[in-house]
This record gives sequence, C-alpha cells and structure tokens, in this order.
Amino acid sequence: MIDFGIDKLALIGAVALIVIGPERLPRVAKTVGVLLGKAQRYVSQVQSEVNRSIELEELQKVKQGLETAAHDFGHSVQAGLHDAQSALSGTAADGEASSATSFYNDLPAPPYHGSGVPVRKNWRLKRGATPLWYKQRQGVRRHVQSGAARVARFRPR
Repeated sequence: MIDFGIDKLALIGAVALIVIGPERLPRVAKTVGVLLGKAQRYVSQVQSEVNRSIELEELQKVKQGLETAAHDFGHSVQAGLHDAQSALSGTAADGEASSATSFYNDLPAPPYHGSGVPVRKNWRLKRGATPLWYKQRQGVRRHVQSGAARVARFRPR
C-alpha cells in the first residue's frame, strides 16, 4: 500500500496551495475528503460482502455435513429398529408376549379416597404449570373476584 508520511503530506499540501490557490483550497480539500470517505465506505461494503459470502459457503458445507450425518444416523437407527422388531416378532411367536401384559397387570392401582375419586397430590403445582394462553383459551379463572366486582365488571355502561 502507499506509504504517506508527514513529510510527504506536507509537500503535497504545499504544492496544492501553490497550484490551486488559497481561495479554492478549503473547498477542494472538503471535496477530496468526501470522496475519500465514500471510497472507504465502498471498500468496507465490498469487504463485508466477501466475508458474508465466505461465511455462507462455510455454513452450507457445515449444513451438508450435518445432513449427511443425520441421514447416516437415521439409517443406523432404522436398521437397529428393524433388527429389534424382527427379534421381538420371533420371540412373540414363542409365547413370551404374555410377560409384557403381566407387567402391566402387576402395577398397583392408584390410591382413592372413600368416594371413588383418585387422590390428586400437588394439584396446585400441576394447575400452576399450565400456560396462561391455555387457561385463557379454556376459560379458567385465574383471579378470585367477588360477586359485586363481577357484576360491576360486566354491567353495561
């Protein structure tokens, strides 16, 4: 790149003062400064475009690598599932499927109060974990409101 020192800039300024004259020198200097600023902005835009295109190419390469890895993983999982399914279908023919149903039959029944309604521990926690948008859509009351306040709220004006 061109190397400008203080001595070279002073020489260029002195020549410009003699050639252009002291009346037009400030206007010419301003114009040169504006043109240099535009040139620097243009160069920085071109540089950023080149960097973006390089990053885009790198991202596309990474995406393609991830897609091939996911495809290979999907095939390996599918093959494993197929092997497991064939093994299970072979054992089901032997009569071992009854052990799976006996597992579910051996589970204890949920606890009940005397009225036949199952016990709900932590019902506040479960109700509080419901999102607000779902409560609003289902019409669940979220705040306690007295009867007078409710009448005042829905009274026509």
